[in-house]
Amino acid sequence: MGLIHRKDQGTAVARLPSPQSSGDEKVPFGDDHGHNVLESPETGLHRGLRSRQITMIAIGGAIGTGLIIGTGSSLARAGPLSILISYTIVGFIVYMVMCALGEMATYLPIQSGFTGYAARFCDPALGFSLGYTYWFKYIIVTPNQLTAAALVIQYWVPREKVNPGVFIAVFLVTIILINYLGIKFFGEIEFWLSSVKVLTIVGLLILSLVLVLGGGPDHDRKGFRYWKDPGAMKPAYGTGDLGRFLGLWSTFVTATFAYLGTELVGVTVGEAQNPRRVIPRAIKLTFWRIVVFYVLSVLLIGMLVPYDSPRLAFATKKATTGASASPFVVAMIESGISGLPGFLNACILIFVFSAANSDLYIATRTLYGLAKEGNSASIFARTDQRGVPIYALGLSASIACIAFLNVADDSRKVFTYFVNLVTIFGLLTWISILVTHIYFVKARRAQGIEKHQLAYTAPFGLPGTYFALGFCIVIALFKNFDVFIHVPDREGGENFDYVNFITGYLGIPLYLIMIFGYKLLGPKRQGWTPMTADLHSGKEAIDREEEEFLANKAAKQGSGKRGGWFYRHFIAWLL
Repeated sequence: MGLIHRKDQGTAVARLPSPQSSGDEKVPFGDDHGHNVLESPETGLHRGLRSRQITMIAIGGAIGTGLIIGTGSSLARAGPLSILISYTIVGFIVYMVMCALGEMATYLPIQSGFTGYAARFCDPALGFSLGYTYWFKYIIVTPNQLTAAALVIQYWVPREKVNPGVFIAVFLVTIILINYLGIKFFGEIEFWLSSVKVLTIVGLLILSLVLVLGGGPDHDRKGFRYWKDPGAMKPAYGTGDLGRFLGLWSTFVTATFAYLGTELVGVTVGEAQNPRRVIPRAIKLTFWRIVVFYVLSVLLIGMLVPYDSPRLAFATKKATTGASASPFVVAMIESGISGLPGFLNACILIFVFSAANSDLYIATRTLYGLAKEGNSASIFARTDQRGVPIYALGLSASIACIAFLNVADDSRKVFTYFVNLVTIFGLLTWISILVTHIYFVKARRAQGIEKHQLAYTAPFGLPGTYFALGFCIVIALFKNFDVFIHVPDREGGENFDYVNFITGYLGIPLYLIMIFGYKLLGPKRQGWTPMTADLHSGKEAIDREEEEFLANKAAKQGSGKRGGWFYRHFIAWLL
């Protein structure tokens, strides 16, 4: 038997033999149904993503429009304490999801990611529905990022002067080109874009802390002043404690949207070098990213910007002239800083561009995984000589053109619709990952695979998974509660907000229809039991690939240096 390294230690444990294969036969790699679909040069991905790239991409993927722009709508709607509570709770849920995903991904890092885990460990119908739900999410979130770019650019160029469609077209063509040039080029570009994002958010946190303590041009020590006037929690849809609770609950939508994309590590496993070492490292850092980048950010922004600020783009029905899309830019202006907001908006534009770039990558790889599993047209599984699924890329990029809705409608309204759609798809993805982890743990125990034989285990175990699952279900069902209540000042004067109802809940019936439709019409109508779940197919090939990679890496190590001078001195400490 071969050896696999356990967690971060220098010890090694015996590799489990695969009952489906011997050491001499050709084993299918990443086959999610045990159908022995062999890899070929025409349908294989390349493992070109390095450790530093995956780690930084994981950080960058979690810093996007939800944090930089979406916090503005939450702050205006419910106040600073409400967004602090919602971002903290959802952050903990995200960490539970990542731990559950990490346990499965390090055990079996297959090319189709967590959609393959759902099909192998739980039910092929769940894998089918999860795959398309996740693809739907990213063919929607990609144009959403392009919409956000148009919204940010309006800080300099009003839509009356230059049509937003011009900027959307430029960004769309650029991200298509980056994705087309191969995984190594994509990984390097995204590494540096994500590095800029991380350094920017760290700089923002430091600057925000300085402004809170009175170090800005106005020398105004704000502290928690705005938590007293206008207040820490803004009542919504009512008065008193009920109104404050409803305001708090309404922020869970944008809080969830802000964290969407954190699970992309589960997509990169198929193109990662040494995934059993890289993935646990990225997941363990997720907790600190949540605390520093999200919780600390919303705390400081709530201390710098009052929820009734007229500069917030979402604070009123019609934003005042010159209002910023980001509360961070508003904080700079409110503190008397005149030159920095324009620079900061440029950095935010990089945030959005990087997010759009990685989102198109995920949409492409998800469609590729569906085709590999036989759940989509086989042409989408074909790759070029660089390992790029060009046909999957072409279709996903074509659908991203819905961002041109900006040409005909107000950007803020379109942004809100996209947030609704993407949030429900993201919640269904998290729910599916958590359900799959429950089945995986039960199957692992039934088949005699002990915790010490895994490269990584979820620190909170099944109780943490059940807690996160329950909270995700509650948020999914009640996240758009406001469409069912009477809002006197609702836009258009409608008693029932049918547009937000459709965009907010459309994903749930689609998700269920795909599950039950597959069970009625699909080739495998029954789910797996703990004893029949496939925990072994393809594992021998992955173990051998890992051993070869580690051997080659050990042979090449000479100088002992990791990365270049800039990376070692300015980036590595963040990882």
